[in-house]
Amino acid sequence: MQTIAPKHPDTAHLSDKELVALANSGSSQAFRTIMQRFNQLLYRVARGILHDEAEAEDVLQDAYVRAFAALRKFRRESSLGTWLTRIVMNEAVSRLGQRRPSEELETLDRVVERGDARVIMFPGVLASADPEAVAAQAQVRRLLEDAIDELPEAFRLFFVMRDVEELSIQETAAMLAIRPETAKTRLHRARRLVRKNLDSRLSDVLRDIFPFQGARCARISEAVAARLGLDAGADGNPC
Repeated sequence: MQTIAPKHPDTAHLSDKELVALANSGSSQAFRTIMQRFNQLLYRVARGILHDEAEAEDVLQDAYVRAFAALRKFRRESSLGTWLTRIVMNEAVSRLGQRRPSEELETLDRVVERGDARVIMFPGVLASADPEAVAAQAQVRRLLEDAIDELPEAFRLFFVMRDVEELSIQETAAMLAIRPETAKTRLHRARRLVRKNLDSRLSDVLRDIFPFQGARCARISEAVAARLGLDAGADGNPC
């Protein structure tokens, strides 16, 4: 007898609060929708800390497993996105600490104020346009990603959260547990470092950097679902 796959309810329209309640009741689809909703943001945060795509994906999986195991403890003092971001940041910083000692934000602030040889030296952009538009965009995106990777650690997350992910100052400050005024100051410094070497033609590709959609997003979601022992996902359910 042919097995009929169970239908999965459409949960994409639900609020974060409704998704949490549904997930806590045992809905596999609610867990998947939460991941699909926050995968891009959380991946970019992890990558912004670690500089490494493979490690960022590993951290994302571990953070989801940790978060979902503690989902019943989520009390909504902050938004679901903020709560998940802090878990991802903790996982990424822990992973980073295994590679090298971390630098204090205040120390990096002082370094940038007096000038730092590590500040990015962004390669010049050729005036002539590449006839292969798609290839050119991919190349420019890679240059931007490299430039952001070379930002001092204290400022990289601010740039990624605010200018790449387009979070507000208030959201960024909440996720990093700092004052909005401090977030504004560090964001200004991050932008100043990047803009020294960026041509205005590159601004349109900011939203495309560190992509984490489609197959990659789905792969991580299904890997986490498998680790949690959730039911098989619905076919064709894109991130």
